[in-house]
Amino acid sequence: MEAETDRAGGRLTTHVLDTASGKPAAGLHIELFRIENGHRTAITSMITNADGRCDGPLLSGEEFRIGDYELVFAAGDYLRAQGVDLPAPAFLDLVPIRFGMAEQKHYHVPLLISPYGYSTYRGS
Repeated sequence: MEAETDRAGGRLTTHVLDTASGKPAAGLHIELFRIENGHRTAITSMITNADGRCDGPLLSGEEFRIGDYELVFAAGDYLRAQGVDLPAPAFLDLVPIRFGMAEQKHYHVPLLISPYGYSTYRGS
């Protein structure tokens, strides 16, 4: 049985984990863009909470549209704020993730970060 939010339309969520410290990435700035005809349009920005999540969906209800999107995670700023001594320039500073949403479903795009690597996947 589909969740209530899936019947009412899609939604987009994210979660950021700091794999170097083994903790949620609290206080990390994220921007969301819609990609149309090769151009980026800013939709929203947010800061992760103590659990490394946003307090609500990045997109939901009527705001959710099928299409191409980009999340940009300010990993360098977050890591520096944690006291990580990054070289200049940092190996990872802004982490962009472009992805497509083809259905009115729940899309969860988590990010696992460390100073020298990251990983993402379509979560649930």
